[in-house]
Amino acid sequence: MGGDLFLSTLLECKHSFYAFSKENKPFMEVSSGSRITIETFDCFQNQIRSNDTSVTSIDWNKINPATGPVYVKEAKVGDVLKVKIENIELDDLGVMAVGPDLGVMGHRIEKFEARVIPIKEGKAIFNETLQIPLNPMIGVIGVAPAGEEVSCGTPGSHGGNMDTTLITTGATLYFPVFADGALFGLGDLHAAMGDGEIGVSGIEIPGKVTVTLEVIKGHTIHHPVLENEDGMAFIVSAKTLDEAVKTSVEVAIDTLLPQTDLTLNHFTMAMSAMGQTQISQVVDPLLTARFFVPKSFLDAYQITLFQ
Repeated sequence: MGGDLFLSTLLECKHSFYAFSKENKPFMEVSSGSRITIETFDCFQNQIRSNDTSVTSIDWNKINPATGPVYVKEAKVGDVLKVKIENIELDDLGVMAVGPDLGVMGHRIEKFEARVIPIKEGKAIFNETLQIPLNPMIGVIGVAPAGEEVSCGTPGSHGGNMDTTLITTGATLYFPVFADGALFGLGDLHAAMGDGEIGVSGIEIPGKVTVTLEVIKGHTIHHPVLENEDGMAFIVSAKTLDEAVKTSVEVAIDTLLPQTDLTLNHFTMAMSAMGQTQISQVVDPLLTARFFVPKSFLDAYQITLFQ
């Protein structure tokens, strides 16, 4: 590592990768506590520029690029990487696409179709009738996995393509560190996306994301955790949605129970009354669910993620 790339706090989207891996060469090195801005392509690497785009005109090997990786100097295996999302800045043009075998409806859709969607005055202009409110969020975000490389299109315990609508400005994410330096990256911004991302794309859009990266020592987690002003979400990806849901519930309970005086029986009762099982996405190679614990419960027992 070295050279002028490390002098700037802006990491340009030309420095991107298609699989999270501990073998990836970092394009920026920062210290814990650094704030950086990361420029991103959209998930199609900006290949869709008109409604006439055909399926054959897209290089499908260049899908879901993440910008990075970023090497955080203090991060060691077993640590936690804290990522505060400070700001998301969107381009003024988004795109969507549907096609055969893509998403939940892919078995009924007979032809590929792309759609360019202008972004104006805080709305996505879908057509003359429909203007969609924006909910800017990050689809792909994470660190290098422990084992073999993982495509940026696939989520996992390292993060990746979690497509979780809560990953937006003001949220803080916590990732397990599986490789020295963490090798952090992000991409796949959406101007708007519904939980599930049922058509396989939200309103895909280039942009810039400003984050603060901080290393937490003395604690270990096994799946990504998100914290915002409303509470805490435990995010799990698995082969089936059932498995993702069940594991996210158990991870939440195993993490929080020791900070209360509740029995497992009573804690389970409380979570059945207050906790929320939520779907992140159902269209990637692994499916993603989250279990959300509201702030009112966390405050009642003065719970923090890292006690």
